[in-house]
Amino acid sequence: MHNVLTITCLCLALAGCATNPVSGGREMALMSEAQEIAMGRQMHPKVLEQYGQYDDPALQAYVQGVGEKLAAVSHRPNLIYRFTVVDSTEINAFALPGGYIYITRGLLAYLGSEAELAGVLGHEIGHVTARHAVRQYTAATAAQLGMTLGSIFVPGLGNNVAQNVMGVLGQAMLSGYGREHELESDGLGAEYLARAGYDPQAILDVLRTLKAQGDYTTAQAKAEGREPQSYHGLFATHPDEDTRLREVLAKASFLAPDKPTDSGRDAFLKHIDGLVFGDSAAQGVRRENRFYHLKLDFALEFPTGWRLDNRPDRLLAIAPGGKAQAQLTSQDLNQRETPREFMIRRLGLKSPAGEEISPAGLPGYTAPLRIQGRPGRVSAIFYRNQAYILASVALDGADPQAVSEAMRQTALSFHPLREDEKALAEPLRLHLRPAVATDTFAGLAKGSRLPGDAQAQLRLLNAHYPQGEPKPGDILKIVE
Repeated sequence: MHNVLTITCLCLALAGCATNPVSGGREMALMSEAQEIAMGRQMHPKVLEQYGQYDDPALQAYVQGVGEKLAAVSHRPNLIYRFTVVDSTEINAFALPGGYIYITRGLLAYLGSEAELAGVLGHEIGHVTARHAVRQYTAATAAQLGMTLGSIFVPGLGNNVAQNVMGVLGQAMLSGYGREHELESDGLGAEYLARAGYDPQAILDVLRTLKAQGDYTTAQAKAEGREPQSYHGLFATHPDEDTRLREVLAKASFLAPDKPTDSGRDAFLKHIDGLVFGDSAAQGVRRENRFYHLKLDFALEFPTGWRLDNRPDRLLAIAPGGKAQAQLTSQDLNQRETPREFMIRRLGLKSPAGEEISPAGLPGYTAPLRIQGRPGRVSAIFYRNQAYILASVALDGADPQAVSEAMRQTALSFHPLREDEKALAEPLRLHLRPAVATDTFAGLAKGSRLPGDAQAQLRLLNAHYPQGEPKPGDILKIVE
């Protein structure tokens, strides 16, 4: 143990110290600034591949412009920052080292002003300026007492080191950097807002929006008997109870030469008018238990009551109570073969004993089998040089035969989009209109195409969750 500790201390000593751009103090760092920037540059295409960039050049330019105003007054103005709106329904924002910052269109829909947008971007800039990814990676590596000199001292980042950094960053993107680092980014974001001419108190409005969104998500998950999804640690605190947060906001407020009078609400709303809300056409659109994909020109229907979760690389379907699951994926077809031969050669199934199917006249094959010891079913359907694979499994408490037959029927429902379905494959969009005296959220919900609890979603979009009504003349966000 003594030798291991000696090697570890020697590694850390030789790795060198770096000056923290925010504090000005010296600290241990196992990654140089050049390596930090290279890591962000390496991961940026992977983020775009996973999420996709939202197709709205004017909105992208607007977000880039707001971000650059903040970056110019940050502790690392020498970096070239890239701000990207990604095509995701998640309520999230995250940063990669080196100045790559992302905000989802899902989060943009719920913000109410340019100042709030700046609050989100400023928080993420804080992660970059304070080098939180580097600091977290350094701490994680130092804790691994068995590390060797060879894993650190390489001209660039070695494969193992790169993989470790990827793991640290991936976890941070999902759940944040930890309370201390998140609070530090809150304070830095508030400081950058003030220096750029925004009111730092806009951060509290963002916090209240995220808190309301979390309350709604939790209530919705409880009603459906599942665990709520939680995202990145953006502003990971309660807006009205965190004394330390209020202290950093108060401190930042003194940095602003004059208190801003314009939050930039009109400019912001103008840029999100027409924003895709919910599923996009590029990813396919869910309508209760049905799924429509305009670009790929197909549709299918899952059993009534199943919940669909649209991911970038697959469509997940979950039975009530989580008693069964299914997923739809696709693979390119590269040679002429039958669907059964495809299942044997490409999916690795050994002599699947099933039946040929022909949904909408398309070639297909379906077979019951066991998946990790549980009863399941796999179906393959060929359409337009793609093989669509529907795999399902019955979990505890399910009737395996019933699940298997339901998934057989789902496979049989696969068909090219009909003309009358193409409108259903178009996404919903956020639009603006002034409220009139007779408007209520209950009334607006009755005419809304929003799935689920439309009234709650409209309240969230308009910062009136869980109660409150619009006032005449208010600019309302509606979804059509």
